[in-house]
Amino acid sequence: MVNIIRIKKATFYAYHGVLSEEQSVGGKFEADVDIYTDFSEAARKDSLKQTIDYDKVYKFMYQLVLEQKYYLIEALAMKVADELLKKFSQVTKVAVRVRKNNPPLGGVVDCVEVEVIKERSDLTD
Repeated sequence: MVNIIRIKKATFYAYHGVLSEEQSVGGKFEADVDIYTDFSEAARKDSLKQTIDYDKVYKFMYQLVLEQKYYLIEALAMKVADELLKKFSQVTKVAVRVRKNNPPLGGVVDCVEVEVIKERSDLTD
């Protein structure tokens, strides 16, 4: 059985971007994560110990987003996807979306977003 746990609009203030101003001043980033797993036993027993603790997932994502500066949100999304699959063994697949709000594009744009979808079998390490 496959179930999905979704974390939506996790918000971070971080220093990612190609422009030096983005890396020094920073900006608001958002992330959504779809975690594919089987939580049927946890649901049947109503047991947190048998599923993925989303508080731990959020804190892990927060650490990843802030520990390193990236030029590209594509690289950040890939890093988050890879590391979630490595850290949480119950996860079979993840979809990670990262948004940069108010990107410096020379016009009015709410955000840009990238998405990475990875399965455990896609890990190369």
